[in-house]
Amino acid sequence: MAGHEFFEPADRKRPLADPTTAEPAGAEPLGAAQSRRPCDPAFRHGVVVGFDGSTSSERALAYAIGMARRFGSALIIVHVANRLPTTVWAGCEPPVFVDVPDHRTEVLGLELACADYLTEVPWILVERGGDICHELEEVGREYEADAIVVGSTHGLVGRLFGSVAGRLAKRAQRPVVVIP
Repeated sequence: MAGHEFFEPADRKRPLADPTTAEPAGAEPLGAAQSRRPCDPAFRHGVVVGFDGSTSSERALAYAIGMARRFGSALIIVHVANRLPTTVWAGCEPPVFVDVPDHRTEVLGLELACADYLTEVPWILVERGGDICHELEEVGREYEADAIVVGSTHGLVGRLFGSVAGRLAKRAQRPVVVIP
């Protein structure tokens, strides 16, 4: 993509390769390169927002749109899908757990694509499965996000198990904005 070149200062010294290691200097361990997902450079340093279609997530999305517009950055909308683990038995083999995706992300994507209020900022919709807090922080790390915006949880489940916003604020490595 044109205009996204990063130059290294001339006075910065590069580390020399250590002959005792198999990896060249500056290289990542094999597992780190494979686990990192590539992301579009246009969405680096954007605003991550958790979205599931609820009223509180719609308020969080509205705030995140304004925040991205003020920062002049992009919006990364994350939907953590409910994956239903199903057990598959194959004779005497141990059970295999298969993720059955819900199709809510497709519906949300279509709704967002038709929304007029998203024409103001560049945005993408990212689907993940798993723990909501972990996945939002992981997407924030991958895209080097400037902030994560989430809606507050109201109800008995949030009181019993702790809200997503509260758990995320405790563990996140970047600013977390909680919208009531």
